[in-house]
Amino acid sequence: MCETILEVIACSVADAVAAEKGGAGRLEVVSALDRGGLTPPVELVRAIKDAVELPLRVMVRESDGYQTSGETEIEKLCAAADEFSRLDVDGLVLGFLKGKTIDLDLTRRVLAAAGKSKATFHHAFEDAADQVQAVREIKKLSQVDRILSHGGSGDLEERQQRLDAYVHAAGPEIRIVAGGGIDTRTIALLRHTSAVREFHVGRAARRGFRVDGEVQSELVRALVNELHG
Repeated sequence: MCETILEVIACSVADAVAAEKGGAGRLEVVSALDRGGLTPPVELVRAIKDAVELPLRVMVRESDGYQTSGETEIEKLCAAADEFSRLDVDGLVLGFLKGKTIDLDLTRRVLAAAGKSKATFHHAFEDAADQVQAVREIKKLSQVDRILSHGGSGDLEERQQRLDAYVHAAGPEIRIVAGGGIDTRTIALLRHTSAVREFHVGRAARRGFRVDGEVQSELVRALVNELHG
């Protein structure tokens, strides 16, 4: 059985320190959390890496949505991937679509700029027309070792069934990370009924968008305690 991990979004050094204190297993570093997460400044990633010992996954996303506006944006994505890979982070977080299918060409191009860095394919996955087929396409990207998914619409039982289908389709190369609406209740249920072993939280580790160090640490600790039961 795979190790259970709680991944927490960090938008600042204070975020990162509080999450580590609360027992997080990995961080996802982003800017503009209110826009779903955009590429953070390289200086912030460097400062967080110096401040904590947790593995970092770093967002590479220059605009809202999952389709790029043209060559200028693609060049920015590639430059960011290159910079972050040079910091020796755990990996990138990205995802691009062409219509309702995975944009393999663009994803390969950005990953090629990141050396051997691993990557998480983020919630762009949810906007594909067929998620199981999307998993098959993403498996063609050797650097992608995780897919972030909330399991679609419906109640928790329906979402859990989809997540398990994704786990089956993705393994063994790729792990599914459950994220989106994750809290102590959903962790408690999914931990016992689902094959998912990695969980991703943003707002569940915060009071609003600001961070209060001790409050955030306690929120993260409660989630970790539920995860390890």
